[in-house]
Amino acid sequence: MSQDLSDVRFLTVAEVADMMRVSKMTIYRMVHSGELPAIRFGRSFRVPESAVAAVLRIGIADVG
Repeated sequence: MSQDLSDVRFLTVAEVADMMRVSKMTIYRMVHSGELPAIRFGRSFRVPESAVAAVLRIGIADVG
């Protein structure tokens, strides 16, 4: 494994939605479509912070 799980920070769907300034439903759609990787934690999802940063970088690159 390239990264120790103790170094990974996981965010809730609500936290990701706030960071990306979109609705929670948009994040759920992105998770279910595979556009945003996430793990299931009980009945909720957790998204690696690095995945959010990557999606934001790609989005910024598309605009510019």
